[in-house]
Amino acid sequence: MERRKLGPSDLEITPVGVGAWAMGGGGWQWSWGPQDDDESIAAIHAALDAGVNWIDTAPAYGLGHAEEVVARAVAGRATKPYIFTKCGRVWDEQRRLGASLKAESIRRECEASLRRLRVETIDLYQIHWPEPDADIEEGWSTLAQLQAAGKARWIGVSNFSAEQMERARRIAPITSLQPPYSLLARNVEQAVLPYCQQHGIGVIVYSPMYSGLLTGAMTRERAAHLAADDWRRRNPNFQEPLLSRNLALVDRLRAIGRRHGRTPGEVAIAWTLAHPAVTGAIVGVRNARQVQGIIGAAEFRLDAGELEEIAAALAPQPAA
Repeated sequence: MERRKLGPSDLEITPVGVGAWAMGGGGWQWSWGPQDDDESIAAIHAALDAGVNWIDTAPAYGLGHAEEVVARAVAGRATKPYIFTKCGRVWDEQRRLGASLKAESIRRECEASLRRLRVETIDLYQIHWPEPDADIEEGWSTLAQLQAAGKARWIGVSNFSAEQMERARRIAPITSLQPPYSLLARNVEQAVLPYCQQHGIGVIVYSPMYSGLLTGAMTRERAAHLAADDWRRRNPNFQEPLLSRNLALVDRLRAIGRRHGRTPGEVAIAWTLAHPAVTGAIVGVRNARQVQGIIGAAEFRLDAGELEEIAAALAPQPAA
């Protein structure tokens, strides 16, 4: 499988990586509903066996649980994947998530992640969200110190604007940015991705299939019956009138994929990888079967005509 250099680092990553958000399981603010740990581990194994060499997780996913699942999945493997995790999200005794970029808080988070992941060094340590904004400099300075101390090999940011990255870059180099990017979330095209290109910052996008909506497996019925604690129930893109528009887009992706023996999800991921700023895409999987529906995106490339076809499908329709 192809490898791509991530920003200024020595990390050579595959075009797709495993996302562990849903592996945190249910019972927390941004959960995807219940999740079986054995299925999560089987999904990670299937992806690694197919050649994927990195996993992205965070303490917030299941309030520490996803990191523990990742540790179990990679234990005993002869070749260890890169493990990327984050900081800046903390929770209280009532399991309510909050934000902190204070130095002592980040140091505590780092030590806790190292314990849960059972590693001595985090391959890529990222600020999860730039909140509170006023503390970005303190938080980024702390990550630079953790890197100097050998706790993290490389450091990056997630969900930062171009202006926020500029503030951080004055303190220490940014290895990578992790933004949301998909056919249904394109805001970063205006300023954020060009900034990363200009300054040599790697980009690993998350939700390239828009949280499952572009996989081809989502239907009106399934969207209507998402688990009560699945955060997608609150997302307008999973509700009418947007849901019908989005499912029509999936039909277009399905038609393109059919020509190449690819799934709609693989076409959606390949679309994000076609952007010159994007190094890799984080793909969430919940079982080994789902891996087979996305792994082809690591090598599949859309041609210019297909990119134009997708652009036409995204164009606003004239009023009747």
